[in-house]
Amino acid sequence: MAIETEQKSPSDGKVWGLFKLPFRQTGNSSSTTTSSSSSASNLHGQSQPHVDGSNHHGSVNSVSSVAKSFLPTRRRLKLDPPNKLYFPHEPGKQGRSAVRIKNTSKSYTAFKFQTTAPKSCFMRPPGAILAPGESIIATVFKFMELPENNEKPDPKSKVKFKIMSLKVKGPMDYVPELFDELKDQVAIEQILRVAFLDPARPCPALEKLKRQLADADTALEARKKPPEDAGSRIIGEGLVIDEWKERRERYLARQLVEGVDSA
Repeated sequence: MAIETEQKSPSDGKVWGLFKLPFRQTGNSSSTTTSSSSSASNLHGQSQPHVDGSNHHGSVNSVSSVAKSFLPTRRRLKLDPPNKLYFPHEPGKQGRSAVRIKNTSKSYTAFKFQTTAPKSCFMRPPGAILAPGESIIATVFKFMELPENNEKPDPKSKVKFKIMSLKVKGPMDYVPELFDELKDQVAIEQILRVAFLDPARPCPALEKLKRQLADADTALEARKKPPEDAGSRIIGEGLVIDEWKERRERYLARQLVEGVDSA
């Protein structure tokens, strides 16, 4: 009996081995599944920071763009008066106002006028290009309408003027099409409202307006004069001197011939 027991013991081991084999396979498969899931999670973990970084970068850009939209636009021009155009109120006549425009930026800047009443208002000049630190006095003309049915003139006007600016590369001829070609870079400097002054009542604003209009007229007359060119003047003087020398030489030669003939 002992011998039979010893013979059966190997078979029992084999039987247990056969029963254990599926469990070993199950353990291997579960470990494989666990490793694959862990590798997938690792891959997901590796790819996740990139996605989060891109989202973070996009969110930063969106936040910065929103923040910039709330910041005030940096002005390139300084206006005097800063927010109004003063007109002496004389119904039935054409009034004049003036505004000094100075380029306070470090680059060449173009400016342009626009108005809500182009039929009754015009600007001179309607636009220009200013060098850094350069200023100009622009004159604005407006026809004063007569009040209807003998109504009192309204001291406030609905007419508005908009001044826009545009940064340009350097000195060039001004053309209004610049603002159409580079409209994404155009900045609105100021919207000027019209304010009427009584010409019969002196006030600081009226006196300042008269000085600005006088300066504008002087600058306009200076621009009308042809520029003096020193180089052309020197050439002209040289031509005059050369012609005078030729005349003198001909005169001396004629006197010499006449002296020989008389002898």
